[in-house]
Parts: sequence; C-alpha cells; structure tokens
Amino acid sequence: MYFIKLLFLLLLLNLSSNVFFQYKEKKTEKVIADQKIDNKTSNTNDFDRAKHFFAIKKWDSTIVYTSKVLQASKKKKTIEYCHYIRGHSFMRKKIFKEAKKEYSFVSEKFPLYYLVLQNLGGISLEQKKIKEAICYFKTLQVHPNYSLVKSSVLHALGLAYFHLSRFDKAETYLLMSYSLQEKEKDTISLISSYTNIANLYYEQYKDSQAIPYFEKAYHLSKKIKSFKFRRKTSLNMSVIEENRKNLTKALIYRKEFEKWNDSLNDQNKIWSIAQVEKKYAVNQKQKQIKLLEVENKVKITQRNGFVISSILLLLLLSTSLYFYYRKNKTNKIILTQKNELDTLNATKDKLLSVISHDLRSSVNAFKQSSSKLLKDIDDNNYEKLPKIARKSIAIASSTSSLLDNILHWATIQNHQLYFSRESVNLFSVMEQIAYNYKPLFEDKNIIFKNTIPKSVFVWADLDSLKITTRNLLDNAIKFSKETGIISVYLYKEEDGFYYFVIEDTGIGMDKETQEALLKEGVLLNKKKNQKGLGTGLGIQLCKSMIKKNKGKFLIESTEGLGTKMIIALPKLVQNG
Repeated sequence: MYFIKLLFLLLLLNLSSNVFFQYKEKKTEKVIADQKIDNKTSNTNDFDRAKHFFAIKKWDSTIVYTSKVLQASKKKKTIEYCHYIRGHSFMRKKIFKEAKKEYSFVSEKFPLYYLVLQNLGGISLEQKKIKEAICYFKTLQVHPNYSLVKSSVLHALGLAYFHLSRFDKAETYLLMSYSLQEKEKDTISLISSYTNIANLYYEQYKDSQAIPYFEKAYHLSKKIKSFKFRRKTSLNMSVIEENRKNLTKALIYRKEFEKWNDSLNDQNKIWSIAQVEKKYAVNQKQKQIKLLEVENKVKITQRNGFVISSILLLLLLSTSLYFYYRKNKTNKIILTQKNELDTLNATKDKLLSVISHDLRSSVNAFKQSSSKLLKDIDDNNYEKLPKIARKSIAIASSTSSLLDNILHWATIQNHQLYFSRESVNLFSVMEQIAYNYKPLFEDKNIIFKNTIPKSVFVWADLDSLKITTRNLLDNAIKFSKETGIISVYLYKEEDGFYYFVIEDTGIGMDKETQEALLKEGVLLNKKKNQKGLGTGLGIQLCKSMIKKNKGKFLIESTEGLGTKMIIALPKLVQNG
C-alpha cells in the first residue's frame, strides 16, 4: 500500500503543475502571432517583436517588448492584446500574482477572453484554490467560444474534483475530456488524460482499471520526443510492476527512467546555458532601454521648455489683448454714458421749458376764467357762472394732474417709489377714478361706461394702477369731442393676463404719433390738435408704471375716430 500511495503522490505532484497547461498552447500562440493590429500611434515594430518572442516562448523578451508597446499605445485593442500576452508570459513563468494582475486589465469583450478565463482557472488550480478554479471553468462553459477549449476545460474540471476527492464527478469529466482528445488526436493531452484517469482509479484501489491506462500513457509517450513525459510514464510503470512483485520488469522500467532522466539532465544543462545567454541578452536590452529613456527625457525636457515658452508668450499676448479690450470697452461705456447724460440734460432742459410754458398757459387760462367769473357776477349774469366754474375746475384739475405726473416721474427716476403688488378689483378702481372726473364728464356731456366684470382681479400695485388709469382717463376726456363716449371694458384673457381698454371717440392720432408715444424716453412734442397739456409725460409715466407691474401697453387709434389705450395686467394667482 505504501508504494501505491507513493505512486499516486509522485504522479499527482509531477502532473498537477503541468497538466492544466496541456491545452492547445501552440494554437493559442499562433492566434496571437497572427493578430494584425491597426495601430498607427503605437510602435508597430515592438508589437511584432513581442508576438515573435511570444510564439517562440521567450517569455522575458515578450514582457519587455509589450511594456514598450503599452507605454506608446493608446489603442484599447492593442493594449488588451499586450495585457493578455503579458499575463500568459507571467503564467508560464509561474509568477501567478503578476499574471492575474495583467488579466484584470482585459475586458470581457476581448476576442480571447475565453482563454483568460481558462488561464485564471488553471492558476487557481495550481495555487490549490480548487473551488475558485471550478467557478472559472463553470463560467467558461457558458461562454460562446467554449467549444474551442472544451476538452481541456473538462480535463481541468476532472482534476479539480479529483483534488476534492469527488471521484464520481472527476471520472465523468476526465472520461468526457479523454473522448474528445481521442477525436482531436491530441497526443500530449491524451498522455495526461490516461495518466490522470489511471491515478483516479488507483486512488480508489481499482488496479484492474488503472493499470491499462498507465500502459496506454507509457506506449503513447514513445511516439513523442518529450523526455519529460517518457521519464514520468517509465517511472509510473516501474512503480506499478514493483508493486505487483514483478521486479524484473520493474528494473527494466527503472533503467529506462534513468536513461530519460540523464537525457533530461543534459537538456537541463543546455537550458541553463540558454538561460544565462538570455539573461545577458536581457541585460543588453535593458541598457538600450535605459539609453533610450535618457534620450527621451532630454527630448521631453526640450519639448517642455518649448511648450512653456509658448504658453508664456500666449499668456502675455492674451493679457495684452484683454487689457486692450477692457480699455476699449471702458471707453465705449464712458462714451455711451456721456451720450445718455447729454440726452438726459437735453430732455431735462426741454421738459422744464415745456412744463414752464404749459403751467404758465394753465395759470393764464385760470386768470382769464376768474376775471370772466368776476365780470359775470358784476353784470349779474348768473346763468353763465356754473359753466365758468366747471371750466375753472377742469383747468385746475389738468394743472394738478401735470404736477402729480412731474412728482411721480421724479420719484421713479430717483428710485424712491414704494411699490407693493396685491390683489386689486379692476372694476372698483375704475369706478373710483371715474367718480373724481364726473364734473369733467358733465362739462363736455361725455357718457362714461364701465363694463368690466366685478369678478376680475389683477395682481398689481394699487397706487401705480390708479396713477395709470387716471392719466389715461384724463387724456381720453381731454381729446374727446362734446357729447362723446368713453368706454372701459375687458378686451380678452390670454396667457395669464387680463387685457382691458380705455376707449374714447375723440380726435384720435396718426400712426407716427402712436409709434412715437410707444418709444422709450420722454416725449415732449405737442400732439396734433391738442388743446391742453402736451408734454407726453403722462403716457411715459403710464408705461413705466405698467412695466413695473409686469404688464403690457398698446395703442390703437384712427384719426377722427378715437383711440384705444390697451393695458394687460397679470391675473390674480390663486393658491391651492
């Protein structure tokens, strides 16, 4: 029994470190060697060298040249191929930690990702992380390219379950793998499969089933040139015959084992010399790399110096342009402000001139009216007194409106006007304003109609709304004919606004006058056929008040037919 266990341990130790990597390695390396990467930015020669050394299994050189490609390339496809090649090289050198690290940079979309999974499973198997290895192989079984590595994956799963002493599953997978390898005529894989199946049966003391597989492995090993496999199969047969007490045959196999062992040792010496030569070549390459790195550093320093100089020059130029632009902008602002100031001064002078003229006219008219009133009293002409009194009241009201407008205008210009928006009933406001103008309506026999619905509420500042409607109503009276009609009504509802109109049947105005009144700025020109005040200050004040209330102002008029002053104010916002 001791020899049985010894045989099993020898076989398991000899094969476990190599058996997984018996997959079609030559084909895999040929796949890499045949890859044509379209990569204009990377060093193509270095990538070709890396493929060459990978094909001839010079792992160190492969690692060196893939490092160069990774430093120069920015193409994802090239980078992933390099990481795969490096992972494979580290795996073959049994530097498993680095191999795993390289494989971690390879995405699932990589064409050879199925080989990455296979290699990660093999590394886990080598590290005795059996359950982890099984997980990788199970994942690989659902991969689209599983059929390409099916036999080797089944073989690896059989080995994994063998390590876990789950002999039934191990047998199933190993026999499935063996069946596929026979169809593929994969000699090296078959030798490994025969040996592992034999070990499986031998571990269970099924000698009659195990020995034929050992013999198959031995006879098949003679057809290949690998000293390693001949040596292992000879040793296996020697131990088997020794255990069967057939010492003569055991001695023959033992001598054969020694023969192959000596051949392998000679080969190892050759390999040792090759390793020394390889190290020398690698050292030489490293020196060349260091020299290139120094040259690159010098070039980078020169390039950085040029870049920094260019940036400083660009900054200097940008700063100069910025200050030049700022100076021009400041000059333009100063010029604009000067022009505005000149305009305001001219406006102020003209406003004072016109207001003085209009106030003087109003005062003179009031004096004439008062003189006529006294004369009629002296002549006992009492019938004319009411008419003269109403005219005096109209002159006083007009003068008062002018003074109010000047006061409000000055308050707006100085930003001192208190402004608070609230819910306002439009019908009530119009009724209050109309009541104050009742004497003027009666003086000119004007009919006033307020048809705004009592349910209409707008969101506005009450004082500014009164100032606006008072001015517009005052203008409507001023430019209306005797026995005219002034109507206030709701025009429409649209986009959250109430549109209401103050319409008169007065003298109207032409298109040019309408456009002039709607322009920004104070208009000081007399309106056509105007008998009263003509500064245009009232309209400008109305426009400012409506704008502050977030509203709109429009004018529609026809000469000789009357005027419509249209005001749009926001509706009352209902919460909840």
